[in-house]
Amino acid sequence: MMVSLDAVLPDDVLEKILSLLPIASILRARSVCKRWHSVVHSRSYSWMNRLPQKPWYFMFTRANSPTGYAFDPNLRKWYNFDLPCIERSNWLISSSHGLVCFMDNDNRSRIFVCNPITRYWTRIPEPPGVYLPDYSALAMSVDQCARSYTIVVAKSKLLPSDLLQSELSIHIYESETGLWVTPFMEILVGWRGGDEGVICNGVFYCLIHRTGVLGNADIRHGLLMYDLSARSSNTSIMRMSIPVPLQITCGRLMNLKDKLVLVGGIAKHDRPDIIKGICIWELHRNEWREIARMPHRLFQGFGEFDEVFASSGADDLVFIQSFGGTALLTFDMKQRSWKWSVKCPVTKRFPLQLFTGFCFEPRLEAAH
Repeated sequence: MMVSLDAVLPDDVLEKILSLLPIASILRARSVCKRWHSVVHSRSYSWMNRLPQKPWYFMFTRANSPTGYAFDPNLRKWYNFDLPCIERSNWLISSSHGLVCFMDNDNRSRIFVCNPITRYWTRIPEPPGVYLPDYSALAMSVDQCARSYTIVVAKSKLLPSDLLQSELSIHIYESETGLWVTPFMEILVGWRGGDEGVICNGVFYCLIHRTGVLGNADIRHGLLMYDLSARSSNTSIMRMSIPVPLQITCGRLMNLKDKLVLVGGIAKHDRPDIIKGICIWELHRNEWREIARMPHRLFQGFGEFDEVFASSGADDLVFIQSFGGTALLTFDMKQRSWKWSVKCPVTKRFPLQLFTGFCFEPRLEAAH
């Protein structure tokens, strides 16, 4: 008499076997039967201690829809993928250890946290502070031990009485309390906030942009830092600001294994709107060190490269793509190597179609 192997395997053994599979295979395996679905979504030891895989890169392929393709660098495959809880691609996005935070780029008040793999999501209360700020930066950090997360929103509003000045406020949300606090606010002179922020080693970092010609006109960007554990409200964070190297465009901040990394386009000195290359820096004790510069042959491989591009990173990987196409290039921080992804299975439907994306770590155990 034939006996099904599945029938004699205890749940813990089946769980151990499934946990060793690539995440894409696990997602297919959960559709086999109710038992396998239950095992895959159990929060037991095997899943909690499963070694993380390389981050995936999700590419939006339509502006009015949260659909697209996700690239898996482990198997070097693209998967047809759609995101829960959002309706289109125009969102500010931050990710950490399997969770992704979305903030509506139109009104800056709707915020969601989700796990793209399990598709579980929740809505976060509306952040306090000025309504409809001119600029907002979003950052998220997951505490894996406490199974909680922190969200930071930095709002910047130009003062109507003097457009060279702006009000910067920092708002912090803790999932453990479900509450927002606003521990810091400062008037910046000659500077404004932007839409780029990240949390690294308990410190919130954000890029700021010059609004006037005060001081050194060659310095167009700066880096602000705010200690989330100290939460001081009396110290000026501008006094501790760090200049950003060179004249860059499309600057993106990333937390790569607790190291603060900056990716930016190197602008021509006489034409700051034109990119002549892309560089990666790492912050060491308030000084930027150049890690890599994209080889010119790879830079040309993007074809008609616009002055804007998307970049995102997690773990040891940095992903870079042009807004004007679907070509995706990765840089491995550990191996110091560049590599093209396989071709994305989508083509441009019209000349002005734009593409963007973000990376996230595919984790089943990440819960919100």
